[in-house]
Amino acid sequence: MLTLKMITEQTEKVIAGLEKKHFKNAKETIAQVLELNEKRKSAQNQLDKNLSEVNQLSKSIGGLMKEGKKEEAEAAKKKVSEIKEGNKALQTEMDQAAEDMQNLLYTIPNVPYDEVPEGNGAEDNLVVKMGGMETELPKNALPHWELAKKYNLIDFDLGVKITGAGFPVYIGQGARLQRALINFFLDEARSAGYIEVMPPTVVNAASGYGTGQLPDKEGQMYHCNLDDLYLIPTAEVPVTNIYRDVILDEKQLPIKNCAYTQCFRREAGSYGKDVRGLNRLHEFSKVELVRIDKPEHSRQSHQEMLDHVEGLLQKLELPYRILRLCGGGDMSFTAALCFDFEVYSEAQKRWLEVSSVSNFDTYQANRLKCRYRDADKKIQLCHTLNGSALALPRIVAALLENNQTEEGIRIPKALVPYTGFDMIK
Repeated sequence: MLTLKMITEQTEKVIAGLEKKHFKNAKETIAQVLELNEKRKSAQNQLDKNLSEVNQLSKSIGGLMKEGKKEEAEAAKKKVSEIKEGNKALQTEMDQAAEDMQNLLYTIPNVPYDEVPEGNGAEDNLVVKMGGMETELPKNALPHWELAKKYNLIDFDLGVKITGAGFPVYIGQGARLQRALINFFLDEARSAGYIEVMPPTVVNAASGYGTGQLPDKEGQMYHCNLDDLYLIPTAEVPVTNIYRDVILDEKQLPIKNCAYTQCFRREAGSYGKDVRGLNRLHEFSKVELVRIDKPEHSRQSHQEMLDHVEGLLQKLELPYRILRLCGGGDMSFTAALCFDFEVYSEAQKRWLEVSSVSNFDTYQANRLKCRYRDADKKIQLCHTLNGSALALPRIVAALLENNQTEEGIRIPKALVPYTGFDMIK
């Protein structure tokens, strides 16, 4: 959530940033926030004046009574009563303005950093780096959904029978490959200094609002109506909320956490090549990185996270590219700066997104009330960051497709100690 300080002191910059994100009616919405804030402040100021007057009058009543000025004392009492009655209306007005402003602020996305490119979609994202080797595949190379069937790795039809489309069943070496990747990603994160946590995979509404999934992504989250709980779309939600309503000491920063969870997303499609096989699922496994940091260090933290994810893809021997997302495309509601990692599927002849690594500046922290006490004992908002390290479905898809041979599917060397086999046959 944008801070009132930023909105009031950098109004034009905020509006320009929101327009870069293609936020509709940016000027009007910010104007409405400022109007509600003035309404709240005006009511507060009048309430403070009234309370001061009530205190003065209340102190004078005793003296007037002692002096025998009963009529004046009664008049003062009447005045106090009238002011108190008026204060009720002022309090209601102030509370309503504050609530309306808060609800409006929840609907406003984060302001992108200056280096975020202008643009409307994927074609406007900026490719900042490419790496990995091109793969030579055998003739008549198969897409992963056919490889999964050929080697009995994943049963998509069985998933439909048990649950529905987008909930695959992993079998045999397919299940072992999933588990191997999870352990590999967690071990790599731990080696990089991340502390592993195992959070719940359902969260309350406060957690959803804290990281910005609510109200923006409400329709895309599975909701347990009876208990008003949400299945998580990413471990970012429960892990970041560990620090909701927490004041950290500066010496604790940066905080580095990693977590493996199942993730659930309703927005997955149901047709076309973009959603065939593992390309888009309703339930999938993912290892997430979360950082809490000081503002002056968050840029460095972001780069370290980017380097970490790139290192994973290099160890998996996959061709990849890194994109700086444009303001009007797939950049998230909450991000100030976001880089996507994509791996190339030789069999499908297309790029597949496998990670987003984002810096949220103070946006999430302001919602979460996640703060730290600096060296001068002043309370400051933290910066929050997160990134996938990595999401499994498309990694598995790329591994199967890019490593297929006439003899079977080769397992990258880094994964062999985790799988216990070097070929899928």
